[in-house]
Amino acid sequence: MLYTKRNTSGEILMLSKEPTSECNETIDPDSPEVLAFLADQPGSSAHFIASDLAFVRVVEDILEVLLNKGVITFTDLPEAAQAKVMERKSLRVKNDVGLLSDDDTI
Repeated sequence: MLYTKRNTSGEILMLSKEPTSECNETIDPDSPEVLAFLADQPGSSAHFIASDLAFVRVVEDILEVLLNKGVITFTDLPEAAQAKVMERKSLRVKNDVGLLSDDDTI
């Protein structure tokens, strides 16, 4: 559980792992409000995670291009990587997400 301080509009101003005189309202750590607050903090872990997720998309697309051009074969990848690639491909198909295009933002 985390503790929060809010402004008069109800927006999170501060988070604490421990209750303080300012942060006395409890909130679930995986609350969308907490995640949004952390993502807005420059240099925060959430900011790095968002950047990593965008970069993973680029790496997936590069791998797909290399496989399609025959530069590498699927069986060149370790079994664990093959399983992860197949899982991601399945998710992409289910969510209708293809290779990055000029319209995609990172």
